[in-house]
Amino acid sequence: MTLALACFGQSPASDPASQARLIQENNELSQSLGDAGQSMIDRVKAFERHIQKYPDSTQRATIERSLLALAMEMNDKERIILYGEKALAAGGGDDMKVLDKLTAALVETGTGSLNQARLRRAVDYPKRYRKAAADWLAKGAPGAFTLAAYTEELNRIAARALALEADATGGLGNAEEAVRLALQSWQTFPTSEGARTAGLWLEKLGRGKEAIEYYADAFTLQDARNTDQDRAHDRATLGALYTALNGSEKGLGDAILNAYDRTAALIAGQKALLRAKDPNADAAAAMDFTLPALDGPPLVLRSLKGKTIVMDFWATWCAPCKVQHPMIEAVRKKLGNPADVVFLSIDTDEDHSLVRPFLKDIGWETANVYFQDGMAVKLTVSAIPTVLVIDPSGEVSSRLAGFVADRFEELLTARIQEARQSARK
Repeated sequence: MTLALACFGQSPASDPASQARLIQENNELSQSLGDAGQSMIDRVKAFERHIQKYPDSTQRATIERSLLALAMEMNDKERIILYGEKALAAGGGDDMKVLDKLTAALVETGTGSLNQARLRRAVDYPKRYRKAAADWLAKGAPGAFTLAAYTEELNRIAARALALEADATGGLGNAEEAVRLALQSWQTFPTSEGARTAGLWLEKLGRGKEAIEYYADAFTLQDARNTDQDRAHDRATLGALYTALNGSEKGLGDAILNAYDRTAALIAGQKALLRAKDPNADAAAAMDFTLPALDGPPLVLRSLKGKTIVMDFWATWCAPCKVQHPMIEAVRKKLGNPADVVFLSIDTDEDHSLVRPFLKDIGWETANVYFQDGMAVKLTVSAIPTVLVIDPSGEVSSRLAGFVADRFEELLTARIQEARQSARK
């Protein structure tokens, strides 16, 4: 009901008759959604009845996006295809979640029904899916992610897109190209899906020995998409294919152990490459982080061990931050800028380009301003503003989440003094 009221409040009619029709349409949809309650299928039916009755509704695009969201939640493949293609055609070309669900639905239903038209569309969408991932990677990691975590996730997405493209291409009769795409998926990021896809199309080409290696890789890999059902299927496929080539399963255990060692080394190598580019790849505690600076070199936090550190997590969009920041400055001045206390201003905006103009407009200093680079997530900073006090041993000794003006300066001063005292005990 909230959706209907929000949608239909957006496009005021230009004349009394049109306005009356709009009010009627809004009321009917609100009633239908109210009757549907929390049942997803009943909500789908209510939306679809509505656009059938009002095909020219000014809110049709919004309703169809709601239908797509419901279809994805229900894994209704036919509706994912119907409303997913509409959404992408309407301008959501880089929506990776839609591209993923839509491509998978086209591949599965196209392969099952030998629907060549669907498979041809399923070849096109993964290319857009990969481009969207590449575009996001080129933008750089948003503040909530370390570079390593962000790169790894987008590499996984690209590998997923290649595996889907491989299945669609193979379904169209080009097994050689399917193998090439599947191996490219595996090289982009090793996943059970990529290995399974490579195994499938290698097997189709009669390259059973190579297929066994990739099926074994799929069986041994641990990832979010590798379900117990998938692993059971891989085990059965491995057994049947190995027996067909060797007369029995003798030696299969060694092949699986070799696959485990091979995939473990491959993943470790990829993670090592990411760590080499990202000092925060393995950061878990506050003092593990190296923070990029707005001006000047990055700050290696472990270099501050032995000092009390006051971390102010803020954002340009945060109104309370504008009130709290001068109060933190007041505390710093009252303490007399002691050498054993360091105040850090840590921005959490995803778009770093907003920060310098904001600081200039509001009149804040740019010294000691840093970007979080995934720290807020690791330290479970879920509210902005949040102030953390780190004691001289490097542990979080206090957390002031949110902002309450009353007694803030007094509380922060007391927490800082408590942390300083801990070093003297």
